[in-house]
Amino acid sequence: AARLSGGENRLVSLPLSRIRVIMKSSPEVSSINQDALFLTAKATELFVQYLATYSYKHGRGKEKNALTYSDLSHTAEECETFQFLADILPKKILASKYLKMLEKEKRDGEVGEDDEEDEEEEEEDETVDEDVGS
Repeated sequence: AARLSGGENRLVSLPLSRIRVIMKSSPEVSSINQDALFLTAKATELFVQYLATYSYKHGRGKEKNALTYSDLSHTAEECETFQFLADILPKKILASKYLKMLEKEKRDGEVGEDDEEDEEEEEEDETVDEDVGS
């Protein structure tokens, strides 16, 4: 494999210094070979290009002639290949909708707890009635 020279740096669009920093952030990595750095950068670039192309073709990008965040998040959610990105590219929701969801979950949680307490009280009442009846 050839060593990276100034001309080979232009074969990748991503900044190699940033990729090196990300790779070194892993505790298992002690040193990074220049070829490994270049190949990681190129593979990352090709992956991002594939994700963008797929999202554009399968989203509303063709209609608007643009790639949007919602196209990317829809791809991450719907396509099995990209589902590992679902946490990184979640669907956007309005803050007001999120607050309503939280309130509903809180109410449902309280209702669930109240139901459990009611069931426990009924069981205690039945036990008391049985004791009194004997």
